[in-house]
Amino acid sequence: MTADTPPSLGNLALSRKEDFKTFADAPRRQQPELLSRAQLKALDPQTRAKYNRLRREWHANLGPIKTPQLTDLHEDLWDIVDSNLQDGDKAKGAVAVDAFPGLGKTTSVLAFLREFHRREIAEHGELTSQGHERWPVCRIGLTGNTGMKDLNRAMLEFFEHPGKSRGTTVQFGRRALDCMLSCEVRVLALDDLHFLKWGKTSGIEVSNHLKWIANELPVTLLMVGVGLADKGLFSEGEAARNSAGAEFEDEAMAQTGRRTTRLDMRPFRIKNESGRKEWRQMLLALEQRIVLADKYPGMLADDLSDDLYARSTGHIGSLMTLINRGCQRAVRGGSECLSRDLLKKVKNDEASERARLQLERALENGRLTSRPKPSPPA
Repeated sequence: MTADTPPSLGNLALSRKEDFKTFADAPRRQQPELLSRAQLKALDPQTRAKYNRLRREWHANLGPIKTPQLTDLHEDLWDIVDSNLQDGDKAKGAVAVDAFPGLGKTTSVLAFLREFHRREIAEHGELTSQGHERWPVCRIGLTGNTGMKDLNRAMLEFFEHPGKSRGTTVQFGRRALDCMLSCEVRVLALDDLHFLKWGKTSGIEVSNHLKWIANELPVTLLMVGVGLADKGLFSEGEAARNSAGAEFEDEAMAQTGRRTTRLDMRPFRIKNESGRKEWRQMLLALEQRIVLADKYPGMLADDLSDDLYARSTGHIGSLMTLINRGCQRAVRGGSECLSRDLLKKVKNDEASERARLQLERALENGRLTSRPKPSPPA
């Protein structure tokens, strides 16, 4: 009647190796069985409560969806990572995923890191030739105050190194280098890179440190952030000002940009037919994953297409939030279906709510549509 209880992944810190391994090794969630209204009514209270809990967890974890954006990003990431098999005396190219919030950057990158971890373990085993644990991926989350010492400490915390609490910046760096080499790390992923103040001393220090990592460690740097181009990561250094007020360029930032490939993720666009077809395919894929007793073909792709686009502005993160919350309300309230009236009561993120009015007017007036033209009869 219901799927097996999935592993609990709600209390993980992916900046720690054991938690990342749990995330990477976890089997795919099993979609709960779709029951009719009559079958729901026939359940005893305890069984129904368990079924609804499974649906809550399922709807809260509908992604990642294999969109064209995700597919393109993964292809580029595989190209870069697999091409970085140079000998240790050569610096490896870095990659930065730079896109607006709500486009699924972190979700897509984590999906790639999980597949990369699995592939490396399958090909090389869980232990290195020296008997150390193999950790193909080291994933670090940055904060607004991250400096060089903080970054080194964060890498040590990922490996649960006993020397993570005390030491100098250089000592932390050497310990992190030892961990990377011993565990044969191949990808160092730095999330929320935009938190760094690139024009400040700490940002320049970390930029120099990233260059040191690229030179000394046999890893591919995978950086994720928002507005990294504006920070100067890909240009000839960020324009800064000296004490006299004159602009200058920092050579360290320039070298980081020369070694870094920028990748982005685009929102869904409905100004042309191909964009509208992509949007419809996305909604059809989501329909298949929704577990509501009264769902029907075309519930999203036909009846709610314009509303969902206006409410999400084509950002997949906002769309998934809206669908998730709508499904939770539909289960809790007993409507067992997503409708325009129900979604009107569901709050979404502030950025989408601010941008929706202009889109709604264009869609209602017929100046814009999210629906592709019907296919001609065969």
